[in-house]
Amino acid sequence: MGIISFVKGGVKELAIARPDEFKNHIVYKHPDPTVPMKAQLTVEADECAIFFRDGTHRGSFTPGRHTLDSSNIPFLGQLVDKFTGGNVFIAEVYFVTTREIPNLKFGGPVGKLRDPQSQIPVGLMVNGTFSLRVIDPVKLVIGLVGLQATDNEASTRWFKEMMLKVIRDRVAELCVKKKWPLLDVCSGAYTEEIEQEVIAGMRTHVESYGIEVMRIGNFNLIMKEEDEKRLNKIFDNAAYMNMAGGLQGYQQMAAASAMMDAGEGMKQGGGAGGGAMLAGAGLGVGFGMANQFQGAMYPQQGMQPQAPPPGIPPTQPGGAAAVKCEKCQKMVAPGKFCAECGATMVAAGPKFCGGCGQPVPPGGKFCAGCGNKVA
Repeated sequence: MGIISFVKGGVKELAIARPDEFKNHIVYKHPDPTVPMKAQLTVEADECAIFFRDGTHRGSFTPGRHTLDSSNIPFLGQLVDKFTGGNVFIAEVYFVTTREIPNLKFGGPVGKLRDPQSQIPVGLMVNGTFSLRVIDPVKLVIGLVGLQATDNEASTRWFKEMMLKVIRDRVAELCVKKKWPLLDVCSGAYTEEIEQEVIAGMRTHVESYGIEVMRIGNFNLIMKEEDEKRLNKIFDNAAYMNMAGGLQGYQQMAAASAMMDAGEGMKQGGGAGGGAMLAGAGLGVGFGMANQFQGAMYPQQGMQPQAPPPGIPPTQPGGAAAVKCEKCQKMVAPGKFCAECGATMVAAGPKFCGGCGQPVPPGGKFCAGCGNKVA
């Protein structure tokens, strides 16, 4: 019960302390509100003792051994029960742990986030541990624990739920604003940044209760297994096919995967007659998407040469603009002499940039289109 009788100098005295089995509790409430005069109060080095009467905080004791006597501790005079002849205090005594409390576990679903590379919704889970410290014991007892018998699990449950809420908010915000790939996030590449954001976010929620979150220990963001396999497959295929276009390429590959999955689902879900038709539809969608990707990756294959738009001169191999020789009427590369007949090309018409093919005004030394020096 936290009250121990002992004899000192032939006089029976009482000692009040937190029992050993409750040493790991954040808050322990002394079960008996009647405290004898001159009882010995023992407060350990990692805690403090708080006295309440009628719902009001009357005083606190720091670590050490204290003789509860109203003659040397003024606030105890407010707690004396006059009906007992002044020999008993009536008070609710709380022992509050002030050291850092580690290994508080949390965990749960973060929810679905859209991967910025593939645009695929991905389900995330989080688990880990954190530590907290009581910085204002009176605020904790009044604001959160309440003036009642306390349960350690009940005292920490709220903080665990708040931790999970802040993690949901901050992870979603960071991934959306900074466009972090979710495979990298789950690999631990951004763990330190996430921890700093979560601790800062927790501070605004728990300071009013006299609590400070000190640090996050084991922190794990986990992707659902089926989503992780899906993303890895998409990125492996994109790397293997050397798809051009960066982010657009990943999005196209993700769209192809989704369409192929839809086709496969229709194939498996159809009946005897409709199944074949749906399977054909699924394959058709898949092949159609594949043809689009092939065109995106290899735009030169299967394309017929087209005439340049009006106003743009034809080009020679290598990208140089072609000019017309006034003597032989052939389109040749620009230069001092015609590559076909050897005639001088002095009056061959306007100059063209050898880099981008745009015409250069007479007397111009640099191309206005690309900035190259004109020969």
